[in-house]
Amino acid sequence: MGLEDSEEYSNHSVRDVIESFVEQIQKTRRLLFGVTISAMILAPLAIGLSIYMVRHEHFFFVLDEYDEFGTFLGVLLATIIIISSIWLVLGIRQFTMLKSWNARYSSYMKKKEKLDERISASFELDEDQET
Repeated sequence: MGLEDSEEYSNHSVRDVIESFVEQIQKTRRLLFGVTISAMILAPLAIGLSIYMVRHEHFFFVLDEYDEFGTFLGVLLATIIIISSIWLVLGIRQFTMLKSWNARYSSYMKKKEKLDERISASFELDEDQET
């Protein structure tokens, strides 16, 4: 194995590592997309149910009649609304970031295919010239 062979092997290995890394990021992106969609569906649902409970005619009765439970229920609903609102904002923000990643990944794949075609064409020309 000469110097040229080790350089070719090293370049090939680096390219394989980068390709593997990009594929793993793409798989992670799919998982994050699922989490993002669930945040955009479940957070508004939790906020809506919490607001419905707060606006219910018996809500203030429960707060007055059942001191500890009423306090706990009020704090719980406020916490659900706050956390769900944060979750919804983060979900929307993550969605826009993932959308941007998808565009960059598509651009990367197109450039990679063009480069592969150029390299293949270059080697085909070299083979034709040698024979």
